[in-house]
Amino acid sequence: MGFRFETLEVYQNALKISGEVFVLVEELQKNKLYVFADQLSRACLSVTNNIAEGSGSNSGKDFAHFLNIARRSVFECANIIIILNMRGIITLENKNNLILEFDILSRKIQNLRKSLI
Repeated sequence: MGFRFETLEVYQNALKISGEVFVLVEELQKNKLYVFADQLSRACLSVTNNIAEGSGSNSGKDFAHFLNIARRSVFECANIIIILNMRGIITLENKNNLILEFDILSRKIQNLRKSLI
C-alpha cells in the first residue's frame, strides 16, 4: 500500500535532495540566516509537495501542471544556492554539487511532464 507519488523516481530524487538541503537549512538557522533558511526550506518542500499533490490528479494535464510548479521550485532552490555561494555562505564545491543535483531533478521532472501531455 502507499501513495502513487512514493513510487515515482522524481519524487524519490526530490526527497533525497531535500534531505541534503535540510542539513544546509539547519546550518543556516544556527548562523541566524533565517531568511535564507526559511525561503530555501519552503522552496524545497514545494518540490516534493507538488509532485505528491499532482500525482493525485485525475488527468495527465492536471498532473503536468503540478510538475511545472515543482520544476519552478527547483529553479528557486538553485537560485538560493547560487546566492548563498556568492555571499560566501556555502563553498563552491557544495554549490556545484547541489546545482548538479537540482539540474538532474529538473530534467527528470520535465521528462515526466512531457510524457503526460
